[in-house]
Amino acid sequence: MSVAAFLAPAGWQRGDGGPLYLQLSRRLSEAMTRGLLSPGAPLPPEREIAALTGLSRVTVRKAIAGLAAEGLVVQKHGSGSFVAPRPEKFEQSLSRLTSFTEDMRRRGLSTTTRWLDRGVYVPSPDEVVALGLAADASVARLARLRLADGRPMAIERAALPLTILPDPEAVETSLYGTLAEAGLRPVRALQKISAIAVGREDAATLEVAPGAAGLSIERTSYLPDGRVAEFTRSLYRGDAYNFVAELRLAQD
Repeated sequence: MSVAAFLAPAGWQRGDGGPLYLQLSRRLSEAMTRGLLSPGAPLPPEREIAALTGLSRVTVRKAIAGLAAEGLVVQKHGSGSFVAPRPEKFEQSLSRLTSFTEDMRRRGLSTTTRWLDRGVYVPSPDEVVALGLAADASVARLARLRLADGRPMAIERAALPLTILPDPEAVETSLYGTLAEAGLRPVRALQKISAIAVGREDAATLEVAPGAAGLSIERTSYLPDGRVAEFTRSLYRGDAYNFVAELRLAQD
């Protein structure tokens, strides 16, 4: 199907579908998803879209501006509007327990950390259960934005018993590196992965549109002696990561 046919108003304009500029934004976004408008391709000129859809150029301009605000379209002065390039996706194995720093270093990328919070706190009920803490214990918390070559990739929120990490300020870049120096590196973990829509505050931190797809990962890590070392909740950009697991046929 051609873009012109896809934008024909009979196929998508609805009286109960909300503002027309939002309906057009959704239609153009769907054209990108279906591959009718590929990454880097120019959008038809505003004048042409207006003629194809029967909408005013003001409405068309507002629709494209909304797509630009979401990062789906790049507007170039004097050249027009273009479909934004798709960011590179990274594959992360689910069968290896590695740190973000190690993952990115293997790919030849430099990592940086932007601290969002770190300190000693009264644990939440979830942290008490996950870490096996006494009711009167405290917990070390680390909240970080992880970047690869300057690109925001994930928000990590980790909680550790003070017996494992007595001083959260001791962690500079890699948590696992700090734990390894103390002889307390985790050797196994249980992970739960969920698909979520990124909330407004986290979206601003990750530099994605509110409601964009994200991967929520909850991980509990263990030391060789079976003690719980870490309880982490991470939020990864859905447009940046694929998680891969190798499966083998079970033997009877």
